[in-house]
Amino acid sequence: QVQLRESGGRLVQAGGSLRLSCAASGFTFSSYTMGWFRQAPGKEREFVASITWNGGSTIYGDSVKGRFTISKDNTKNTLYLQMNSLEHEDTAVYYCARHRISTAMSTASSPSQYLYWGRGTQVTVSS
Repeated sequence: QVQLRESGGRLVQAGGSLRLSCAASGFTFSSYTMGWFRQAPGKEREFVASITWNGGSTIYGDSVKGRFTISKDNTKNTLYLQMNSLEHEDTAVYYCARHRISTAMSTASSPSQYLYWGRGTQVTVSS
């Protein structure tokens, strides 16, 4: 079955960096657009970044543009999120997700476009 397992979240000081990973299994990882979302306490789930199946196109939420980078390694079935210049407002549980449709030709920013989700990893940024 499809499994997505995030890792890498921890407590970090403002201005620091973290790299999140999402290990995928149970499907052909190289065929799917993938995404990262986050959810802070009391807030709705927020789009962070998305990458097409072949890594050829990426998009980012406005609040992370220029600071976060999404990438995927199809040989390792792993999705990454490099987060730099972290701010207290980045504190949240971060989720990776798999698009509903294989070889979808575009990135996707709506949660409804994703079918499978990981359980999340907590990122806490101290100010």
